[in-house]
Amino acid sequence: MAKDKTIYTCTECGGISPKWLGKCPHCNAWNTLIESAAENTSPVKNRFASLAKASEVTTLSDIEATDMARTPTGHEELDRVLGGGIVEGGVVLIGGDPGIGKSTLLLQALDSLQRAGLNTLYVTGEESGAQVALRSRRLGLDGSQVKVLAEIQLEKILATLEATQPTIAVIDSIQTVYSDQLTSAPGSVAQVRECAAHLTRAAKSSGVCIVLVGHVTKEGALAGPRVLEHMVDTVLYFEGDTHSSFRLVRAIKNRFGAVNEIGVFAMTEKGLKGVANPSAIFLSQHSEPVPGSCVLVTLEGTRPMLVEIQALVDNGGPSPRRLSVGLDRDRLAMLLAVLHRHAGVACMDQDVFVNAVGGVRISEPAADLAVMLAITSSLRGKPLPKGFIAFGEVGLAGEVRPAPRGQERLKEAAKLGFSVAVVPKANAPKKPIEGLTIHAVERVEEAMEVVRSLS
Repeated sequence: MAKDKTIYTCTECGGISPKWLGKCPHCNAWNTLIESAAENTSPVKNRFASLAKASEVTTLSDIEATDMARTPTGHEELDRVLGGGIVEGGVVLIGGDPGIGKSTLLLQALDSLQRAGLNTLYVTGEESGAQVALRSRRLGLDGSQVKVLAEIQLEKILATLEATQPTIAVIDSIQTVYSDQLTSAPGSVAQVRECAAHLTRAAKSSGVCIVLVGHVTKEGALAGPRVLEHMVDTVLYFEGDTHSSFRLVRAIKNRFGAVNEIGVFAMTEKGLKGVANPSAIFLSQHSEPVPGSCVLVTLEGTRPMLVEIQALVDNGGPSPRRLSVGLDRDRLAMLLAVLHRHAGVACMDQDVFVNAVGGVRISEPAADLAVMLAITSSLRGKPLPKGFIAFGEVGLAGEVRPAPRGQERLKEAAKLGFSVAVVPKANAPKKPIEGLTIHAVERVEEAMEVVRSLS
């Protein structure tokens, strides 16, 4: 009996090598080649030939284009991340740690869509139909009419999609699905790529919205080839600690909406519930202002959110530590140098610890001014005024640069009861905002003077 030929496929770029190599010869990534069985190439006809349609070259201005109609899922936070709702023929990939709530959220969304009169299908490859039914009972979805199919063979799933013609179908998960056209095991690079390609083609040709649930690796990246993220229209990541009741769903890619949008959910006994005011999660409840605390208005996608930045400055030894959680450590070192050079605040012999409350990660430079004010407040042992917020990017020359969409940030702060703001001069509103006293500054030393006069 002839031995099956093996090939090695790169998980990053999908390149194929006849032998194992430490570095992929196609994309130069290290330790990404995985052994798999070579496909049988005896049939001449390509299996995608029936899906490929002939088309003519057309001018861009002659193509009729209309806005995609969206169907709300019944969950406002999920709709925000998706860009307004599900799109006909769209393919969504959602990944996250085990037990974080992917299946729970999707089952809740399917039930809401079904009760709105839409035809829905839940394909489960990891659980039996009875286990899905038990989960729906726990979530309080009594009398749910969502159709459930316990199947992992791709051809049967495609036949069911064609026969039932649902508006939305969930495949939980793509790593459990296999195709008869390949001999490799479910979850292998070739199977995941093949099955995702067929399901994507089925969604585009039939108009069914397909949601793929994806496993993640130990590093937190989606398992399988990176091409999986390129094929789909939207990529969502579930974030959050399984020990915490709060979950964040973040859009990494969205062909039908804005990226970096986040939806905030709270895990309850009845499933995931949207959090209408996520700023409350990231703000500590101090009865009186404390030193080293400054509230920042940050942007997550199109949503302004208030996050508390905490700093602790303590006596250090001969080699002081600089540690930041939720913020870039290199940027913290740069801000300390600017603080010393342009504002005369020296921390060279002090340990400096900075933390963004609530486990949120802040990547935008608009947090610079709030971080510097929190460090100064902790060093001097004087709290910032009650109801104080700040935002703005700080340059190496000591200038305070504007942050994008400053008006929306200030309105969000005023809505939540904040009364004093230190902002870049370019972000100062032309019309006063009711209940908010705004101090516009151009340089770091001006901001320090304003804070001294207020406290």
